[in-house]
Amino acid sequence: LVCASGAARADDYEDGAAAARRSDDATAFKLLSPLAQKGIANAQNVIGTMYEKGQDYKEAVRLYRLAADQGFALAQLNLGSMYAQGHGVAQDYKEAVKWYRLAAEQGLAKALYNLGSMYYNGNGVAQDYKEAMKWYRLAADQGNAYAQYDLGTMYSRGLGVPQDYKEAVKWYRLAADQGDALAQYNLGVRHRDGGGVAQNYREAVKWFRLAAAQGFAPAQQNLGIMYGLGRGVAQNYVYAHIWLNLAAASLSGDEREKVTSALEFTSKNMTSAQIEQAQEMARKCQESNFKNCD
Repeated sequence: LVCASGAARADDYEDGAAAARRSDDATAFKLLSPLAQKGIANAQNVIGTMYEKGQDYKEAVRLYRLAADQGFALAQLNLGSMYAQGHGVAQDYKEAVKWYRLAAEQGLAKALYNLGSMYYNGNGVAQDYKEAMKWYRLAADQGNAYAQYDLGTMYSRGLGVPQDYKEAVKWYRLAADQGDALAQYNLGVRHRDGGGVAQNYREAVKWFRLAAAQGFAPAQQNLGIMYGLGRGVAQNYVYAHIWLNLAAASLSGDEREKVTSALEFTSKNMTSAQIEQAQEMARKCQESNFKNCD
């Protein structure tokens, strides 16, 4: 009887968790709430995420804490995030570090990354780039793209380690291959400038384009410049105008002024018909979420 009851409980959890993953909150809540009330940590954590999504942060914190006190790593991570953000509790970076560390010690990649970020920024702990590197590397070794990108940045800037562009390129590439736009952009910069890798304008264009297609304005700006200069691609002022125009729409301040100046220079080399064509193509590109830009 006990085994049958345990099996039914496990089935309810799996069905409830599956419902939560497909955003069927009503079914998930119905199946998981009784388990959470019985003290099942993973159910408490999932119900907590539902309350957090609904912005009932205090109830989310209560449930996360119940599961975290049982040593459930995901709940420890989530509770740490609530303290870091000040959701449902007073913002407390030291308490966030405490819970991130408990989850990180269980090998949870996101907790390893978050703990590294706390050391990088000096939140709740003394700023320590070497310690940040330690936790980022552990997360990166599990394939965490954010940690891989941040490792690349630390090697590029020489933070906590000697500056090493080749090592930066290695980590940027790992993150870029997972679709991280910042990593793709920085990998494009490294290929454009020849830092840590042989200068290769075509490769730079490739990575700028991938980041630009995710709406990352600095990549759109650089892609436009590459088209305007004919570096890595055939010179094409229409495409230069498209990407500079898209970048200008997202940037502000000094960065926007730089793009606007480049856009004005490009326009001087175009006919009015070409400018009109570029503006229409930019509109369609943006409306398609950067999927129809050719």
